[in-house]
Amino acid sequence: MLGLLETGSGFWSAIIWIVLVLVIGSIVIYIRNKGEDSYKKNTEQDKPFISGNPEESKESSHLSANHIYWGFTEALKSYYDPLVKMHTGNINDYSSWIIVITVIILIMVGVSG
Repeated sequence: MLGLLETGSGFWSAIIWIVLVLVIGSIVIYIRNKGEDSYKKNTEQDKPFISGNPEESKESSHLSANHIYWGFTEALKSYYDPLVKMHTGNINDYSSWIIVITVIILIMVGVSG
Protein backbone atom coordinates (compact mmCIF):
# COMPACT_ATOMS: atom_id res chain seq x y z
CA MET A 1 0.00 0.00 0.00
CA LEU A 2 1.30 3.43 -0.91
CA GLY A 3 1.06 5.60 2.13
CA LEU A 4 3.23 7.44 4.61
CA LEU A 5 6.53 6.05 5.79
CA GLU A 6 7.77 7.31 9.15
CA THR A 7 11.52 7.94 8.97
CA GLY A 8 12.21 9.27 12.46
CA SER A 9 12.62 12.82 11.24
CA GLY A 10 9.33 13.18 9.41
CA PHE A 11 7.12 11.39 6.94
CA TRP A 12 7.85 10.26 3.40
CA SER A 13 4.97 9.82 0.99
CA ALA A 14 5.46 7.55 -2.01
CA ILE A 15 2.44 9.06 -3.79
CA ILE A 16 3.90 12.56 -3.60
CA TRP A 17 7.21 11.31 -5.05
CA ILE A 18 5.46 9.47 -7.89
CA VAL A 19 3.42 12.57 -8.74
CA LEU A 20 6.55 14.73 -8.52
CA VAL A 21 8.47 12.43 -10.92
CA LEU A 22 5.56 12.46 -13.38
CA VAL A 23 5.27 16.27 -13.26
CA ILE A 24 9.01 16.81 -13.71
CA GLY A 25 9.11 14.20 -16.50
CA SER A 26 6.23 15.98 -18.27
CA ILE A 27 8.02 19.32 -18.00
CA VAL A 28 11.23 17.80 -19.41
CA ILE A 29 9.36 16.22 -22.35
CA TYR A 30 7.55 19.52 -23.01
CA ILE A 31 10.83 21.48 -23.06
CA ARG A 32 12.46 18.84 -25.28
CA ASN A 33 9.61 18.99 -27.78
CA LYS A 34 9.92 22.79 -27.99
CA GLY A 35 13.43 22.34 -29.46
CA GLU A 36 14.72 23.42 -32.86
CA ASP A 37 12.70 21.96 -35.74
CA SER A 38 15.07 22.99 -38.54
CA TYR A 39 17.62 20.16 -37.96
CA LYS A 40 18.03 17.90 -40.98
CA LYS A 41 20.07 14.71 -41.12
CA ASN A 42 22.74 14.12 -43.81
CA THR A 43 23.29 17.85 -44.43
CA GLU A 44 25.95 20.38 -43.41
CA GLN A 45 24.41 20.28 -39.93
CA ASP A 46 25.87 16.79 -39.37
CA LYS A 47 29.49 17.85 -39.93
CA PRO A 48 31.66 18.11 -36.81
CA PHE A 49 32.36 21.60 -35.48
CA ILE A 50 35.60 21.97 -33.54
CA SER A 51 36.42 25.57 -32.64
CA GLY A 52 35.35 26.84 -36.05
CA ASN A 53 37.78 24.65 -37.99
CA PRO A 54 35.97 23.03 -40.93
CA GLU A 55 36.84 19.35 -41.25
CA GLU A 56 36.15 17.02 -44.15
CA SER A 57 35.69 13.76 -42.24
CA LYS A 58 35.11 12.50 -38.74
CA GLU A 59 38.50 10.74 -38.79
CA SER A 60 40.40 13.96 -39.45
CA SER A 61 38.45 15.77 -36.74
CA HIS A 62 39.23 13.25 -34.00
CA LEU A 63 40.95 14.74 -30.97
CA SER A 64 42.62 12.49 -28.47
CA ALA A 65 42.35 13.03 -24.74
CA ASN A 66 45.98 14.17 -24.77
CA HIS A 67 44.94 17.24 -26.74
CA ILE A 68 41.69 17.96 -24.93
CA TYR A 69 43.11 17.70 -21.41
CA TRP A 70 46.58 19.06 -22.13
CA GLY A 71 46.33 22.03 -19.73
CA PHE A 72 44.89 19.89 -16.96
CA THR A 73 47.55 17.18 -17.21
CA GLU A 74 50.35 19.73 -17.64
CA ALA A 75 49.30 21.54 -14.46
CA LEU A 76 49.23 18.25 -12.52
CA LYS A 77 52.29 16.73 -14.16
CA SER A 78 54.09 16.17 -10.84
CA TYR A 79 51.07 14.14 -9.70
CA TYR A 80 50.54 12.16 -12.92
CA ASP A 81 54.17 11.19 -13.67
CA PRO A 82 54.51 8.84 -10.65
CA LEU A 83 51.08 7.36 -11.41
CA VAL A 84 52.04 6.63 -15.01
CA LYS A 85 55.21 4.88 -13.81
CA MET A 86 53.14 2.76 -11.38
CA HIS A 87 50.67 1.77 -14.12
CA THR A 88 51.58 -1.73 -15.34
CA GLY A 89 48.34 -2.88 -16.92
CA ASN A 90 48.46 -6.09 -14.89
CA ILE A 91 45.17 -6.87 -13.13
CA ASN A 92 47.03 -8.66 -10.31
CA ASP A 93 48.73 -5.39 -9.36
CA TYR A 94 45.41 -3.56 -9.14
CA SER A 95 43.82 -6.38 -7.15
CA SER A 96 46.69 -6.32 -4.66
CA TRP A 97 46.36 -2.53 -4.28
CA ILE A 98 42.65 -2.91 -3.53
CA ILE A 99 43.37 -5.59 -0.92
CA VAL A 100 46.13 -3.52 0.73
CA ILE A 101 43.99 -0.37 0.86
CA THR A 102 41.01 -2.34 2.21
CA VAL A 103 43.19 -3.85 4.96
CA ILE A 104 44.52 -0.39 5.90
CA ILE A 105 40.98 1.02 6.08
CA LEU A 106 39.75 -1.92 8.17
CA ILE A 107 42.70 -1.52 10.57
CA MET A 108 41.98 2.21 10.90
CA VAL A 109 38.29 1.56 11.56
CA GLY A 110 39.10 -1.22 14.06
CA VAL A 111 41.58 0.96 15.96
CA SER A 112 39.25 3.96 16.16
CA GLY A 113 36.16 1.90 17.05
